[in-house]
Amino acid sequence: MAEFPEGAPCWVDAMFSDVEGAKTFYGDVLGWTFGEASSEYGNYTRAYSGGKAVAAVVPPMPGADAPSQWCLYFASADAAATAEKIKSVGGELLMEPMQVGTFGTMAIAKEPSGAVFGVWQPGEHKGFEKTGENGAYAWAEVFTRDPDKADGFLPKVFPYESQQMEAGDDPEMAGMDFKVFSLGGRENPVLGRMKMGDEFPPEIPSYIQIYFGVPDCDEAVEKTKAHGGKLHFGPMDSPFGRFAAVTDPQGAAFAVIDMSKTVGEMPKFA
Repeated sequence: MAEFPEGAPCWVDAMFSDVEGAKTFYGDVLGWTFGEASSEYGNYTRAYSGGKAVAAVVPPMPGADAPSQWCLYFASADAAATAEKIKSVGGELLMEPMQVGTFGTMAIAKEPSGAVFGVWQPGEHKGFEKTGENGAYAWAEVFTRDPDKADGFLPKVFPYESQQMEAGDDPEMAGMDFKVFSLGGRENPVLGRMKMGDEFPPEIPSYIQIYFGVPDCDEAVEKTKAHGGKLHFGPMDSPFGRFAAVTDPQGAAFAVIDMSKTVGEMPKFA
């Protein structure tokens, strides 16, 4: 399988105090199946959609009391060099580059406005075995209260080009500050950036929202609620698909999107 280009989202994982509960939830909501836990690496357990690796779940490190949350990893040919870039342009390293056996090398960082992300230098594990399909990673957006900090940081770490969305005539777009980062030209967008408004409670920090594809957004929302998860936004129609923002029963936030149901014209970007 081809490796992901520098700066491309390439993997997601999350820590859960109740891994079996997470497997039950995501198995129903996203249709995932799960491999054997890797005891050598903290019981890291891969999730599969249609036999293709799409994510992983893992219990917290002993003594850790971190909240459950999804982490998006960006591909890097040299995790150590990327880590140095992160520090030199105002980011913070939460975990220095660490080799994970023969699978690859990882680091965890925080961009200057507060969103946490991962860096992955592939070894045997290249990353997602499928994307943009039901049951798999579809898209991600940095939600931030300080877009200038995020916008100044990201292209200095990864080879991104950026385009700002024009408000146009759509009243729903009025006042929306949204940017897209691309690799190798505008036709290859890889990451969005949204300014958080007053609708976000002040205690919610900057974060990266991960979207997973589903065949029916409304059904995924109902399943989420049936398991004790919460709906925070939507379902809403868009030119990209019908989507909703939710949290699972352990508090990990993510979004579901039915990419087959598109409504409206695509926005213009400057």
